[in-house]
Amino acid sequence: MRTLRRLVVWLFVLAAAGVAIAWSIREKPPLVTAHTVARGRVEATVANTRAGTVKARRRAKLAPSLGGQVDKLLVDEGDRVTQGQLLIELWHQDLDAQLALAKSERARAQALAEQAELEAGLAERDLTREKELQQQGISAGDQLDRLQSKAAGARAAQRAAVAEAASRQNQIEAIEAQLQRMRITAPFAGVVAELNGEIGEFVTPSPVGIPTPPAVDLIDDGGPYVTAPIDEVDAARVRVGMTATITLDAFGKRPFTGRVRRIAPYVTDREKQARTVDVEVEFLDPPADVALLPGYSADVEVLIEAKDDVLRVPAECLRDGRFVLAVGDDLVLHRREVTAGLANWKFAEITAGLTAGERIVQSFEQKGLDDGTEVRIAAGGGAP
Repeated sequence: MRTLRRLVVWLFVLAAAGVAIAWSIREKPPLVTAHTVARGRVEATVANTRAGTVKARRRAKLAPSLGGQVDKLLVDEGDRVTQGQLLIELWHQDLDAQLALAKSERARAQALAEQAELEAGLAERDLTREKELQQQGISAGDQLDRLQSKAAGARAAQRAAVAEAASRQNQIEAIEAQLQRMRITAPFAGVVAELNGEIGEFVTPSPVGIPTPPAVDLIDDGGPYVTAPIDEVDAARVRVGMTATITLDAFGKRPFTGRVRRIAPYVTDREKQARTVDVEVEFLDPPADVALLPGYSADVEVLIEAKDDVLRVPAECLRDGRFVLAVGDDLVLHRREVTAGLANWKFAEITAGLTAGERIVQSFEQKGLDDGTEVRIAAGGGAP
């Protein structure tokens, strides 16, 4: 009898141990992260397909219209200049000499014109006196003819002298125009970004079809903007004046507020199956603490539409855009058909199929999750 009792006890112990071992080695339910459905803001946005670029409001790559030797270099790289300020002047002593000669010739021509005017006036007065004498019968008729011819010739000589003086003035203006072509001035206020040339070096304008470095690269940094390519499908929804968010690689995830100022009136075909439209976005409040250098890479996200205080879920919670996996109180998943409204890459509006406070699976990356699957909730899961 005692032996039988011992046998029963041992059998019970072995059974309990087996159950414990089986329980410990059994496959545990998958661990998932849950999201608690809540209300909030949902935005519909479109973004660029490739990196955009920060550009200056105006940028001029200046070169002389005539070749020549640099005589005066009046700015350095990084200098801020005003509109009309002289930047570079080429050697022009030959033109200075021509200008001085032309001015002296103009002075001589003007003096000759004054002399011709006096002579023409004298001849015309002699003619007038001769006519008066003839009316009185005192003078002979042949004298009148000579004086008329002399007065006409004097007046013609006066007109020729005036024309000569005007020609000398035009010559001066032509030389002065050439002198202006020997100077590079700032077409607008800005910053000198680059200089190519030193005093004594010879600079030339760019030949047609052969780009050469500009003598001065001038940038107007007063109103930077971003130009970015947007897919042709998304670009159809963009309108001038829409608000946009700008991010630059140089400043991490720091957002800048912008506004669409221009949409290109044509489609750019850059790759075989990638047709885009360039959109320009201006900075609404350019930051004072950082420099928005032209050439920085940038991304834009244009706000198309927004809704506040709507039921929403993270975009990754939706499968095929039409159902989610809800977590029941028994930690069993239930496939739930939903109706999605406004959506972007971050959140989707839910118009039917869910209520605030329900928990749903955060993402579908984990395999084996489906209707009826028992799960475990990760610590901290379920936060809205």
